[in-house]
Amino acid sequence: MILDKQAQTEIAGYVGRLLREAFGKGPQSIFVSINRPYVVLYLRNFLSPTEKILLQQDQVHSIQATRDLLMKSLIPEIKAYLLLLAGMNIREFYYDWGLHNQSGIMVGIESEEEHGQSFPEAAYTGKEELHREIQTISQQVEKPADELFSYLINERTLLVIRKGILISIEKELIRIGHEESLRLAKRSLEKSHLHNNGHFQRFLKTDVIDVFVDWDFHLDKSVIVFTLNPGQ
Repeated sequence: MILDKQAQTEIAGYVGRLLREAFGKGPQSIFVSINRPYVVLYLRNFLSPTEKILLQQDQVHSIQATRDLLMKSLIPEIKAYLLLLAGMNIREFYYDWGLHNQSGIMVGIESEEEHGQSFPEAAYTGKEELHREIQTISQQVEKPADELFSYLINERTLLVIRKGILISIEKELIRIGHEESLRLAKRSLEKSHLHNNGHFQRFLKTDVIDVFVDWDFHLDKSVIVFTLNPGQ
């Protein structure tokens, strides 16, 4: 099921207002992709004047930490709006920022009780090669995922889901309260492998504009989102 354009426009407008109120500046544009049980919001030109100064001073972790704090208060509001407008009961919520591109991503996944298991994976160009490359990166950073799935939400949005990637030391860091530090470290480390990786464009036979990654540590689950330019 793909929601109509009006609903997607309303979701984009609402989230844009929320971000503008919280950050002082909202994204220039938000593209909403819904293919239930998934909703993906791609944000473009989203960086406040203060953040631009911090970025010039290489204070990336300061920006990430501040945004994480703000998102904790915004996520419940976004979930409530998606339930009200689209009838989507979002159980999992992920987000990441491409500060170098002034971009961002938000991913919501409906509860399995509402929609059963995830819809069947469909074939797309380069799928097997992409899965192997992501497992190689997972092996280098933590360990290969126990389960890996991917879904082409639309021609511009590729969603990859990994389950079972945390190693023992990471689980212990989470247990003793260092979840945010672990998130910042993993974000930096994994994205150094995901970005500027020419393999992905070669496998997918399309231009990769952005790559995002986030985790739900308590579910031992991660999402990676590739934003694509199929015209290239």
